[in-house]
Amino acid sequence: MFSLPGMAQDSALDPLFEQLKEAEPREANRISKEIELAWTRSGSATADLLLKRGRDALEAGDTNAAIEHFTALTDHAPDFAEGFHMRAMAYADAELFGPALADIERALALNPRHYNAIASLGGILYHVENYEKAKQAFDLVLALHPHHQDVAQVLPMVEREIGGRDL
Repeated sequence: MFSLPGMAQDSALDPLFEQLKEAEPREANRISKEIELAWTRSGSATADLLLKRGRDALEAGDTNAAIEHFTALTDHAPDFAEGFHMRAMAYADAELFGPALADIERALALNPRHYNAIASLGGILYHVENYEKAKQAFDLVLALHPHHQDVAQVLPMVEREIGGRDL
């Protein structure tokens, strides 16, 4: 579930991923933004607009509209990993974890190095109290992006939950 088949999915990003592993935090932030920007480029003006509308709806708290926009996006661009990742985030916000997990699986099939999708998977697993699997996901994120801020903040909580179960 947490392996990285197809690492050559986008070899153009290989140098950035190598730099990301070795970078200091400030430089890692710049590199990760460059990678994430590349992930948002669908190659279609329509898909880009649907992505923007979905993100805007999600930020405004309109989860249903976000799901609708992201569904239109995934229908229009079924090979665009970011569309599936964003719809997974909207589904998770609506506590529709089954569809969220299915979309994360699809996003990772399309882009196995999508560390934000893996982090979202970890977040869902944490929410449903599967702390061991959440930790596996977060560890994988850190293998790709050692300075991922969200994971760095939540990982100590996950480790406390796991440690607390051993008592």
